[in-house]
Amino acid sequence: MAATYDFPSDLLAGQEELHQVRAELSALLKRLPWSVEPLDGFSDEGGWRKIERPASPGWTEDEQAEVDKLRRREHELAVFVSTHRYWAELTGADRVHARSQLKHAHEDTADAAQDGP
Repeated sequence: MAATYDFPSDLLAGQEELHQVRAELSALLKRLPWSVEPLDGFSDEGGWRKIERPASPGWTEDEQAEVDKLRRREHELAVFVSTHRYWAELTGADRVHARSQLKHAHEDTADAAQDGP
């Protein structure tokens, strides 16, 4: 049976928020034009695969600010989670395994909620 870890609530909350911020940032970047600055479209058929991009109007100041805000928060959370005092309690392979388990802790919580009492 795999080892289980008693993660502190602030570490779990930080990891969960990190997942949420990354998902929000990913969704935002998919919606935005491909170029931050306005650029003409192009087509490159000379490479090993064809690449085409339509003209990009660029990002608005609000869009740039939102991306910057999410990237800053993502960085803050990644530093918080990776340097949390909890990791000092573990060594070697246990620490590696626990870090991996933390990344999926939200899945375990969601599964337990679906199973019900």
